[in-house]
Amino acid sequence: MKRYTLPLIIFLALLAFLAAGLLLKHDELPSALIGKPAPDFSLPQVEQKAQFQASSLKGKVWLLNVWASWCESCRHEHPVLLKFASQLSAPVIGLDYMDKAEDARRWLSDFGNPYQLSVQDIDGRAGVDYGVVGVPETFVIDSHGLVRYKYVGPLTEQVVFGKLQPLIDQLQHEQ
Repeated sequence: MKRYTLPLIIFLALLAFLAAGLLLKHDELPSALIGKPAPDFSLPQVEQKAQFQASSLKGKVWLLNVWASWCESCRHEHPVLLKFASQLSAPVIGLDYMDKAEDARRWLSDFGNPYQLSVQDIDGRAGVDYGVVGVPETFVIDSHGLVRYKYVGPLTEQVVFGKLQPLIDQLQHEQ
């Protein structure tokens, strides 16, 4: 009996850790960037040949939405973005993550473009700088250029109006 006790204890401990991990809310993953400067990037725009510099939005509260044409969850999020992006009181910038330019342009043409503009992160470096663990992800950046919130997963109406818009309003009042 003693021979099986230690393996059983180890197995039960591992099972407990797995169960705890499954109970975590995926949208509440911690981010080391909260309260820190948003990584700056200069990337080509999806629909134009112009470069976009993230630091050009300093002084404004804005959202960065990480998406890709190959992302199935992004398909579920996209109608929400289309419906509510124009109602948000902050610009929504898209970061097309590790995608082909022609696929991204076709996606925006076929499904609509909710973004003020969208940039191409072909090699994923900007996404890595932001700590992207999977798409879609959305970041709220304040007027000082600090990351104030990170949401992992597809946006829903409840998230947009229950979390994002109240935070945007608060941050715009603090300016």
